[in-house]
Amino acid sequence: MKKLVISTLFVLHAFFVFAQQPTGVSGVVLDAKTQNPLQNVVTSIVNTNLTQVTGRDGKFTFKNVALGSQILQVKSDGYKEQMLAVEIVAGQILDLGVVVLEEDNQTTEQQISLITITENDLGDDNSGSESTSGLLQASRDVYQQAAAFNWGGARFRIRGLDNEYGTTMINGIVMNKLYDNRPQWGNWGGLNDATRNQEFTMGSAPSDYTFGGILGTQEINTRASIYRPGTRISYSGTNTNYNWRAMGTHASGLSKDGWAFIVSASRRWAQEAHFEGTDYAANSLFASVEKRFGKKHALNFTSIYAQNSRGKTSPNTQEVIDLKGFKYNSYWGWQDGRKRNSRDKNINEPIMMLSHYWKFNDRTTLNTNLAYQTGSVGNTRLEYPYGNNPDPTYYRNLPSYALNYHSSGGQWLPDYAEADRLKAAFMNGGQINWTEMYLANTRTDADGNGQHKAAYFQSEQRSDDTQISANSIINSQLSDNISLNAGATFRKLKSHNYAAVIDLLGADYVLNTDSFYTGDKAQYDMNNPDAKIGLDGTFGYNYNLHAIVFDGFSQFKFNYKKADFYLAQTFSRTQYQREGLFRNGNYINNSYGKGSKEIFENFGFKGGMTYKISSQHLLDFNGVYMTKAPSLRNVFANARVNNNVTLDLRDERITSADASYIIRTPKFKSRITGFYSKIQDATNVAFFFGEGIADEDTNDGSEDAFVSEIVTGMNKKNFGGELGLEYQFTSTLKASAAASYGEYIYDNNPTLRINNDAAASPTNTYPIEDFGKTYLKGYRVGGMPQKAASVGLEYRDPHFWFVSANYNYFDDSYIGISNVLRTNNFTIDSSTGVSYPGANEASVRKILQQEKLDELYLLNLSGGKSWRVDGTTFGFFATVNNVLDEVFKTGGFEQSRKATFPSAQEDLQSGVRTFGPKYFYGYGRTYFVNLYINF
Repeated sequence: MKKLVISTLFVLHAFFVFAQQPTGVSGVVLDAKTQNPLQNVVTSIVNTNLTQVTGRDGKFTFKNVALGSQILQVKSDGYKEQMLAVEIVAGQILDLGVVVLEEDNQTTEQQISLITITENDLGDDNSGSESTSGLLQASRDVYQQAAAFNWGGARFRIRGLDNEYGTTMINGIVMNKLYDNRPQWGNWGGLNDATRNQEFTMGSAPSDYTFGGILGTQEINTRASIYRPGTRISYSGTNTNYNWRAMGTHASGLSKDGWAFIVSASRRWAQEAHFEGTDYAANSLFASVEKRFGKKHALNFTSIYAQNSRGKTSPNTQEVIDLKGFKYNSYWGWQDGRKRNSRDKNINEPIMMLSHYWKFNDRTTLNTNLAYQTGSVGNTRLEYPYGNNPDPTYYRNLPSYALNYHSSGGQWLPDYAEADRLKAAFMNGGQINWTEMYLANTRTDADGNGQHKAAYFQSEQRSDDTQISANSIINSQLSDNISLNAGATFRKLKSHNYAAVIDLLGADYVLNTDSFYTGDKAQYDMNNPDAKIGLDGTFGYNYNLHAIVFDGFSQFKFNYKKADFYLAQTFSRTQYQREGLFRNGNYINNSYGKGSKEIFENFGFKGGMTYKISSQHLLDFNGVYMTKAPSLRNVFANARVNNNVTLDLRDERITSADASYIIRTPKFKSRITGFYSKIQDATNVAFFFGEGIADEDTNDGSEDAFVSEIVTGMNKKNFGGELGLEYQFTSTLKASAAASYGEYIYDNNPTLRINNDAAASPTNTYPIEDFGKTYLKGYRVGGMPQKAASVGLEYRDPHFWFVSANYNYFDDSYIGISNVLRTNNFTIDSSTGVSYPGANEASVRKILQQEKLDELYLLNLSGGKSWRVDGTTFGFFATVNNVLDEVFKTGGFEQSRKATFPSAQEDLQSGVRTFGPKYFYGYGRTYFVNLYINF
């Protein structure tokens, strides 16, 4: 009996010990070249919530891993990701031994070399395609990599969405501007080394830092201790938007006493970049310092200064392009033997951030950030209050002006001799005449003091912003299966907007009046009439915009064996107010002082689920409904001259959903996604000079005027599919393919109103004319290809060199349409109430048919090589994009000047349109070569 008891106890003990044996996998991560342990490497069991970060010794251990086949993912910034198939056996820790990571020089150099097309002049609204290139630098998804590195040059946009529907953050602070809800990428331009640590979530998928939008969320982390220790120096040459770049970065790593720092600096410059007259000068500085206090607290201070000045390039009509070529730029002219651009964009907005990291325990952390940003964004231009328009492409300077001449009775009277003379003059010149403007300023009548007022001068339209931001983000693992992310953010903005006189061009002063008006209406500031403005003085308009925004979010994520899902919600309160600093002569009673406070309260809900068919096959679903406050730029009908708030202003209503089938294996990765989004009640305010727009006296629509166009209640619908495929044939050879199909259309006929300042008076403080509906439904949203595809092949040699090629296809790209041309004002004579002669359905459809751009094929090549010598890495990276040197339009827009059917017909009479669409062009063949040293 005693032996039996002892035997039984032994068996039970053995069984108990066996039952308590952990089940999992372990290993140590080393650098392939140095064989040194790698710290801060993220290791995870794919499709589970098991994640670890390696310590100084590079080790990781997972316990309590589900039995059977699993995929171990090992990744770190700057290294090639490892996907390892492992077989988990009960009661055993599978020791993988050494896991080596190779430096991913290709991806690293691609990210560092990425030059977004939006750094060229795609307009002052800061939209463009940076919603693709900028947001996706952090992503390793095959489709998203294609969109970032191969499709950006064609102005491709993920899911057809403007970047205001994405969220960009630095250390948890939202960097989207309150003015237009878009990130100003130039604020950290040239600091690619310092902004490499990024996390990206696609669409409305959950982010640990914010509720986000429907395009995606990008979080840039500049915490000093997470950077790999070392020094990097690089020098680059290119023929894109600049010619040369020098960059240096040093990271200390975390010392034993808890200090870490990183510094980075770069300079980019060009006397003339890809397009004519586009100079470029940018200097960037970055510093981040961290101090850890024990194991629970750390403070980090980050400062970013990125000054940028670049010459813009003009969009041109087809007539101008046919005469001068696609690289022609009307914004520059010769002065003292050098090309001087009249339109520069200047960015100078330094950022300072203080971050506190508090680790309560292994399950809960709190990150609190305080940021201060101040500085200015300016756009220069020529003013000509008492002179002729100096733009060489002004319509009276072009041959089509003579070819499309009509008498007052509407008779076509082309003057071919005059057209030939204008053509010869334009071909022989065609640039701004700086000398003539200086001379014109000496010819103006002198005042009693012998001073000359400016017939011409150069101004800078500036926004001097000061913003304070603060937020706290908590992350907590509530249980083994449930985690919480929550945060609250406060932002306060004061934006001073004005036009500064930056060059008098030889004159003595600028008269602060509008030469198109007389009497009080001519005064820009009735509080100081007929003011003489000197250099650096304020001219034309002067006002502040104030904004206060509070938002908070909470998010619960649930992780289980067969399914993960999440639920998130958000609430925000937004307050806008205008404060006029000039009393405008057109709006004497509602331009000076503070206007009303406009308050918007918004909410959002989103959720999603990932169903795990197996460890390698997933189904993923995401959906969101949210409302969004209108951007500050669209809240006021014409903020430059009055406090009037846009009529029928509403919150945007946004609905979005996507569904994906995902495969992840060590050799094969793929994702196929279907997506849908609808944006309702959008508002857009634009400015232009139109013929047949408004008459301040009779209001019969027969006069020309410079107006603000206000479109409210606009709906857009986007739907389509995405595909990304990648197959690793061997350890050295990989193939990839990506495709996108979309239909991005206007989904209703919104309301259009015209605000005509000339009609304003003390008794008519809001001179609005209602044009009714603008018939947009069914038109395509312009400015991007709605179809794109790419195939690529990449070879990585074990001796650390690589080469890759990608062939890309784009189609269904349309130009932007004019809203006012699609109102009844275009077809109906307001003086008679009947249609213009000849304005039938067929003729109107022909004129208003949306222009589709040609399909496009682009071949891109890249390659590089690195060497390791005594602990120092030397290398180079090179790309050649558009190898076949295709000349192509990336977008364009219809002009709104010919706003009635008769005037549009006259413009088409000769076959050469004076006010035809204006186009943007992509680069021809370009190269980028980067030489670097890492030590």
